[in-house]
Amino acid sequence: QESGLKIRYPLSHTKAMACATMDLSFLSDPGVFAKGQHAEDDDARGDLQMARSIDIQSFPLAPVSSPYTFCEDVKKLGCAPGLMDFKHGTTTLGFVFKHGIIIAVDSRASMGSYIGSQTVKKVIEINSFLLGTMAGGAADCSFWERHLARLCRMHELRTKERISVAAASKLLANIFFQYKGQGLSCGTMVAGWDKKGPSLYMVDDSGERFKGERFSVGSGSPFAYGVLDSAYDRNMSVEDAVELGRRSIYHATHRDGASGGVVRVYHVHEKGWTKVIAGEDVNELHWMYAKEKGMVGNE
Repeated sequence: QESGLKIRYPLSHTKAMACATMDLSFLSDPGVFAKGQHAEDDDARGDLQMARSIDIQSFPLAPVSSPYTFCEDVKKLGCAPGLMDFKHGTTTLGFVFKHGIIIAVDSRASMGSYIGSQTVKKVIEINSFLLGTMAGGAADCSFWERHLARLCRMHELRTKERISVAAASKLLANIFFQYKGQGLSCGTMVAGWDKKGPSLYMVDDSGERFKGERFSVGSGSPFAYGVLDSAYDRNMSVEDAVELGRRSIYHATHRDGASGGVVRVYHVHEKGWTKVIAGEDVNELHWMYAKEKGMVGNE
C-alpha cells in the first residue's frame, strides 16, 4: 500500500510464492530435534524470555516455518519416498449362514511395524439390527460409520421404520464415492437383518459396494479366507459358525503380524445382534488349539 493505493496480487501469484524451496539445512544437525522450546539457541534467544513466561506442556516440533505441514511438504519434494505411505493391518470377516450372520474381528491397530493398540473396537454398532466393521484407517472408518449410524437414526425417525441393510450400505458407498481419490482408507462391511432377512455388504473407500455371503477384509484376509472356505457350510449350527469365525481370525493373527490382540465375534439374527465373544486373547487361543491337536504349541 502506497499513497492510499492498494495493490492486490492475483491468487496464482500468492500460490507461487507459497511453493518456495524448503530449507532442509537442519538435517545436517539431527540433534536439534532433541531441543525443546526453552533450549538455549543463538537464533532464538530473543524469544526465550517470552517462551519461559508461558507455562505449558509442550514437545519439540520440526524447526521449519510450517511444522504442521512438514511431512506433506517433504513428501511433495520427493526427497523422502514412502514418508506418508503408512501400512495398515487388520483382519475382519463376515459370512451368512442358516441362522443369520457371523461377524468376527481382531483388535490390533498398527502403522507399519509399530503397534499402536491391542484393544481397538473394530465393530461399530450402528443400531440394534445393524453392524459395521473397520479395516484401513481407524479414524476414517470410525468417523464415517458413526456418521452412518446418525443417518440411519434420522431415517428411522422420519419414516417410522428401520432402514434396510441395502439402503444403509448404499448411504456409506455414496459418502465414500464423494471422497474418492482424496485419501480415505476404508474397507468396511455392513451386516444386518431387515424385512428381507440377513444381508451382508462390503463397501470400500472408492465407493464400490458388493453383496455377498462371505467376505474378509484386511491384511490378514488371505489367511482367514483359507480357514473360512475350508469349513464353511451354510447349514451349520450357531455354535459351529461362532467357532469358525473365531478360528479364522486366530489363524490370521498367527500368520499376519499386523493382526492380533483379541478376537471378537457377533451373531446377527432376526431379533437383532448378540455379542457372543466379547474378547478372547489370541495367545490363549494358540495354546488351546495346540492342545486340542496334541501339540505343545511351539512347533
